[in-house]
Amino acid sequence: MRTFIWKELDGTQRKAALARPKNRRDPTVLARVREIFDDIGARGLDGLRDWAVKLDGYAPRYIKLGESTVDAARAQLTSDDLAAMELAIENVRAFQQAELPGDGPVISPKPGLSLRRLFRPITTAGLYIPGGLAPLFSTLIMTAVPAAVAGVPNRVCITPPAKNGSIHPMMIACAAASGLNEMWAVGGAHGIAALALGVLDGVPAADKLFGPGNKYVTEAKRYATERVSGLAIDMPAGPSELLVIADDTANVKLVAADLLSQAEHDADAQVILVALSADIAQRVIAEVAVQVEGLPRAAIAKASLNQARVFIVSGISEASHVSNLYGPEHLAIQIEDVDAIVPLLTAAGTIFAGTYAAETFGDYAAGPSHVLPTDGAAKAYDGITVRSFLTSFVVQKATREGAAAIAPAAARLARLEGLEAHALAADFRLEV
Repeated sequence: MRTFIWKELDGTQRKAALARPKNRRDPTVLARVREIFDDIGARGLDGLRDWAVKLDGYAPRYIKLGESTVDAARAQLTSDDLAAMELAIENVRAFQQAELPGDGPVISPKPGLSLRRLFRPITTAGLYIPGGLAPLFSTLIMTAVPAAVAGVPNRVCITPPAKNGSIHPMMIACAAASGLNEMWAVGGAHGIAALALGVLDGVPAADKLFGPGNKYVTEAKRYATERVSGLAIDMPAGPSELLVIADDTANVKLVAADLLSQAEHDADAQVILVALSADIAQRVIAEVAVQVEGLPRAAIAKASLNQARVFIVSGISEASHVSNLYGPEHLAIQIEDVDAIVPLLTAAGTIFAGTYAAETFGDYAAGPSHVLPTDGAAKAYDGITVRSFLTSFVVQKATREGAAAIAPAAARLARLEGLEAHALAADFRLEV
């Protein structure tokens, strides 16, 4: 974990110190993604099958979530496993239902004018659930449940198989409990191409792609929007990030555990500590070194820690400035006066404020989706919400009285732009 004293860095040094890992945007990744899309676009399911065998080790597999399949999966789980799953789904559903927008009010800026915003679910949502290094069934809950609450009729779920070709029983149980009837065992950039190009048997092409992934998946989502006209994605959601702001009152054991909880995700994950004193920085670094040795995924966490940064700052104003510049996916605050810093924050996927607000709670069971913007995209993007699965449009109505109130102004502005046909379309309303 490299340590920097913020006030001693100039602008160029600060930008370099806050940079994401360089290999997240490797030109070879884009080249491979284009190759995959070109091949699957030309050969369809045959192309997908070849790439899946090459990269996953197995051909794509359709999984019907019928009663026998779901019962068999649930039988491999304990009652405590299932209770934890049900609690998570209950909390996510409750939070998303509370945020579900209704159609807007009728607005009449002038007599005879009627304006109203209506919301509709998208038709087909492609849900990508990571499963290569770890089966992230929590991500399935965090995407499938908001989509169901939004009323999306086609929710297409894909996830890569394990090394032995299986799908974790909890993935199947979560899918069924989240309201899915089927899923596909296929992953990676080729899985994203399958969703975007609509090559899966009986599955329409996605209108929008959802879910986090490694650098290949993230690049494939981005490229898909170039390749397929009208296709949207939820956000840039690549390798995980966590920034922790800590002062001398912070619990060192908890701060270190939070940092490692994200470092163990992926060698390309990045964790950052913004410390309000050199003492708390040194104590956290020492505790991280102790805790990492006991982790089953210690090698991955250590690789991630090579990209870790520690910034020593002079107070909460400077701490918030560093955080806002970075725009973290996850932001944890472990300082004495949490409420004093929150108003200063402008860019974060989600914030965990105070000792007991664990990032892990947000990952699994608190309620808001854990699919959040990475790579600084929190400066402009939200994380997934129920609104992510909705589109909206405004219905505009006008009586003759309403047309008379607005037509002259509209026609004049149109003529100022040199658009006579527009002006006449307004003028003619007054002749009807």
